[in-house]
Amino acid sequence: MSARDDGEAPRLDRLVQLVELLDEYEQLYVRFGDHPSSETGGSIDYESGLRMPGQSVNRLRPPTWWTRPPEDWLARQICQYAHLLERSPRHQGWIVRGTEVGHGPDDEPLLDDVEVVGRIGRALLDEAQLTYQRRFDQGRVSH
Repeated sequence: MSARDDGEAPRLDRLVQLVELLDEYEQLYVRFGDHPSSETGGSIDYESGLRMPGQSVNRLRPPTWWTRPPEDWLARQICQYAHLLERSPRHQGWIVRGTEVGHGPDDEPLLDDVEVVGRIGRALLDEAQLTYQRRFDQGRVSH
């Protein structure tokens, strides 16, 4: 389990910047928490207490069935997990890439060899929340 230091990963302040970053990489993920290099040995499944084989992340690339703007998908993915920022003042949103080594209890990807490629700025988080509020029927379930 490893994470590469980001040096000075760029802060992203707009959803369009994140869309542009997706054009540069095959797959990117979002992770909320301490810096990925501070997490050794993988994420913890808090319900079972077990350590997982990688860091828990969520995919940012929209699936092939998604026909809405990519900014909508990104806003949704960011807003679904932004509450994790409240756990600690050190927590931040990280845009990362790495090697998928499994899946967590919610079928989220687990990454090894994590590399930080960007940081979610406050302005991007605000834009994502506004986009999510305006364009989605929040909380409505599909079943």
